[in-house]
Amino acid sequence: MNIVCVAACTAGIAHTYIAREKLIKGAHALGHTIHVETQGTIGTENALSHEDIAAADAVILAVDVKIKGEERFRGKPVVRVKTEVVIKSPVKFLEKVADSLARA
Repeated sequence: MNIVCVAACTAGIAHTYIAREKLIKGAHALGHTIHVETQGTIGTENALSHEDIAAADAVILAVDVKIKGEERFRGKPVVRVKTEVVIKSPVKFLEKVADSLARA
């Protein structure tokens, strides 16, 4: 599965980056490709390219706040989740995403 993700927490610091790392490690453990953009106090980092988004099978918004540029994902399956969920159980969460896409 090819995944793009945006991670953003209320403070824009710790949970944003922890969620990014957990999603990357979880995706790699399951053999998925993932690109994770962060939106935090220092702005946007690792911005998703149009090519990344076009190639994605799924979009994960691991966010606790409103993000910029959400319209980029129109037409793609979007899964919204709190950062806390992907921090606690990234592999289990990604397995559920994959299962729900397989059934769709």
